[in-house]
Amino acid sequence: MLTLYKGIPDVVVLPTSTAEVQAVVRICREARVPVVPRGSGTGLIGGATAPLGGVMVSLTRMTEILELDLVNRCATVQPGLINLWLTNAVRERGWFFAPDPSSQMVSSIGGNVATNAGGPHCLKYGITTNHVLGLEIVTGTGDVVSVGGKAADRPGYDLTGTMVGNEGTFGLVTAITVRLLHLPEAVKTALASFASLVEASEAVSAIIAAGIIPAALEMLDDAMIGAINAAVGKVYPDGAGAVLLIELDGPLAEVEAQAERVAAICRERNALLVTVARDEAERALLWKGRKEAAGAVGRITAAYLLQDAVVPRSKLPQIMREMVAISKRHNLLFANVFHAGDGNLHPLICYDDRKPGELERAQQANEELLHACIALGGSVSGEHGIGMDKAKNLPLQYADADLNFMFRLRRVFDPDGLMNPAKLLPSHPACGEGFRPSRPTLPAGTWV
Repeated sequence: MLTLYKGIPDVVVLPTSTAEVQAVVRICREARVPVVPRGSGTGLIGGATAPLGGVMVSLTRMTEILELDLVNRCATVQPGLINLWLTNAVRERGWFFAPDPSSQMVSSIGGNVATNAGGPHCLKYGITTNHVLGLEIVTGTGDVVSVGGKAADRPGYDLTGTMVGNEGTFGLVTAITVRLLHLPEAVKTALASFASLVEASEAVSAIIAAGIIPAALEMLDDAMIGAINAAVGKVYPDGAGAVLLIELDGPLAEVEAQAERVAAICRERNALLVTVARDEAERALLWKGRKEAAGAVGRITAAYLLQDAVVPRSKLPQIMREMVAISKRHNLLFANVFHAGDGNLHPLICYDDRKPGELERAQQANEELLHACIALGGSVSGEHGIGMDKAKNLPLQYADADLNFMFRLRRVFDPDGLMNPAKLLPSHPACGEGFRPSRPTLPAGTWV
């Protein structure tokens, strides 16, 4: 999937400070050269590629924890800091950083902010925007601005929320103040297996309807179970049509009571088997399978398209049926692993890129699935972002007036259309070619 979006920058720079980032942006603006921010490169939407050339600003050397303020339950970090490194730095003191995308071992916090990343535990704890208190940004005009901060209530516009998820189209984030949370007293992780995706989906709705909000509620289908078991050892039961990975955390007495209730609900919904991890080693194994799913699928397919659409949780059984129909119609295998608790789908549409026409068939299946999700009141993206991958699909979800408003907002921070062009928003003739600038040559002697 990642090779569908390519681009070669004219120059790559590796700044270490806000001042250096600002200098690069100002030079690029003067020379009318596109600026493409890049973190760890783990994104799935082509958001950190340079299709129009220009200057790629790699933030991989900006990895410092600038401040740990546990009194105020926050930390300020540079954008290149790896997500998991922050939790590792504070875990022994009883804290953690909640957003946990499956790539958290290698993805950067700046990239998480750019795409408003989620993760398995966003069901209970929320996505990245819920944990960002403040940002320092170099805008497309070359100005350094600070938005938000440690204070709980700040007057004026919520510019922090506006900046999270902008995918580098407003500017480059150079410092991030994030919220830290106390580690929960107790954690229990359960696995429930079902005969089908539909039955597992019905169990998801029943758990939430009972007033229980698990920390995580993940679903995997039989194709993904087989791939994971082949890649990392037998983690999940053979013969199941789907499994639910259910994690509960909080005060010990509450977690134990919820675990019993969740197990009972799953059995009421025809679960084939319900087990609870007996220790941290068993829990880690269950999560190892989930975290390595995208890599494990290489055991069953040469290539795949990874979807990130969303449907209302109550529509999960319906979209599962539709997914089966699309799979059969195009004669393509769908391998499912997704955040069932909030309806964020991640089917991997498997195809063989060595066979003529299979990529096109997979892309058609992908489009049909997106349309089905929108028809059920869903969204084209949950946590991966838009990038180059889904810009053309935004009109499925937004009216012209909505998109025009977004274009005008983008112009405020990036009046020249140089910041990560050809990303997030669809091409828009009414706005001219500002967001798709030509590929100029840097003037001789230009400092980069």
